[in-house]
Amino acid sequence: MPTNVAIDSESDALLNDLAERSGKTRSEIIREALKRLSDEQGPGSVEPTPYDLVSDLLGIAHGGPKDLARRHKAAFRELLTRDSDD
Repeated sequence: MPTNVAIDSESDALLNDLAERSGKTRSEIIREALKRLSDEQGPGSVEPTPYDLVSDLLGIAHGGPKDLARRHKAAFRELLTRDSDD
């Protein structure tokens, strides 16, 4: 199915260069680029949230005081003032 796409001159030059070097048509290059982008992002994917980016790291720490989240400033101050010999 024919589709018109407007691209800037830099993208047009890049597309021409890719087509010439690969021996493929401009349309083939665009189809392959769309397929690759779709494969990378997965079906129905959306931009990951900050939580998505670190969710595999959450909950993996063990030990330490249970109230650390509530007294983080005091715990940090304690670490900074502790002698290096400890």
